[in-house]
Amino acid sequence: MTATDSRSPRAYWLVTLVAAAILMVTMGARQSQGLFVAPLNAATGLGVVSISLAMAIGQFAWGAVQPFAGAIADRHGPARVLAAGLVLLAVGTALTPFMHTSWGLILTLGILSAAGSGAGSFSVLIGASAQRLPAEKRGMATGIINAGGSFGQFVFAPLIQKLLLVLGWVGAMGSVAALVLATLPLTAVLRRKPAQAPVHFGPEDRGVWAAVVHALGDRSYLLLHAGFFTCGFHIAFLVTHLPGEVTLCGLPPQVASWSLAIIGLANIAGSLFAGWGVQRFRSKFILFWMYGLRAVMIAVYLVAPKGALTFYIFAMALGFTWLATVPPTAGLVGKLFGVRYLATLFGLTLLSHQTGAFFGAYLGGLAITGLGSYQWMWYADIALATAAALVNLPIREALVRPARTA
Repeated sequence: MTATDSRSPRAYWLVTLVAAAILMVTMGARQSQGLFVAPLNAATGLGVVSISLAMAIGQFAWGAVQPFAGAIADRHGPARVLAAGLVLLAVGTALTPFMHTSWGLILTLGILSAAGSGAGSFSVLIGASAQRLPAEKRGMATGIINAGGSFGQFVFAPLIQKLLLVLGWVGAMGSVAALVLATLPLTAVLRRKPAQAPVHFGPEDRGVWAAVVHALGDRSYLLLHAGFFTCGFHIAFLVTHLPGEVTLCGLPPQVASWSLAIIGLANIAGSLFAGWGVQRFRSKFILFWMYGLRAVMIAVYLVAPKGALTFYIFAMALGFTWLATVPPTAGLVGKLFGVRYLATLFGLTLLSHQTGAFFGAYLGGLAITGLGSYQWMWYADIALATAAALVNLPIREALVRPARTA
């Protein structure tokens, strides 16, 4: 394929499906880490708080690396960034069984694995696809790529649970590292340059950092960050502590792994719906309804009887909105500022997401250790989801005409 045909239907599907496949592996490996909390605690005796801290730092590091990975990808292309991320993720995962201290886990789970997963995640993949696809294809492509990450969670959660039973937690982590490395050849597809120069909205294009300064002065961009903070809090709390919640309810671990898998499966539908929706409706209204519905669903869960069926229904309902917030959020960033620096600017939005994720993962560990339950975390989640729904409404969402083609 040459640069001249990179906007053909065949190229559209190739770029989109390759990005979805890479995200399937990086998100599947990352979103299933909560299944290792109990085995890690039993093997190391470090305690849930220490392990939660390592995973919370990982949540933040996953977000912190994305604007930098996005900036490098915007300047030098995404393929090398993605390859480096996959290697880091595999190395961090493979080294974790050899760590028996809190600092060791922070290094492997909190920094290496998280940074690798972040470099192979949304900002770089969505930015790369947006620069290589026509505007009318981007919304649906983002939904498909996002669905790939959700499918990874659907596949990896029960697979890891099975590997834990058959190989033990050390063998399971080694197997995950091998699966990550097997994804490396896919990055070659994204070495091809865009057929047309991507568009930049706003002041004259003076480089990535000028674009960042301009974006941070935009009220709508900051409101979008505030809402996405809640999304991170919610998701990190659940992926880290849902297995613990299931145990508190006296149910077997398989309920947790299948609940995480159902969340991923439901979010495939949610992501595709969101990708379709952003091409037809204002993204801020899609986000308002998604965050508002989360608050309602958590409230219903709290008063429902705690059996396996309740967890599965709860997982299906929440899963529909899970990471389906990504297409409208990325779409809003693109509408406000264009796609020239989308990987960088959406990477900063993901940093806000992961700042919330840090608190969701770590405070969950403090809650279960200090209070013996997650009750107050659920209340906080309802309040934050309600606030996130409301802050999206004032966002300015109007098509800004490009100032120049970068």
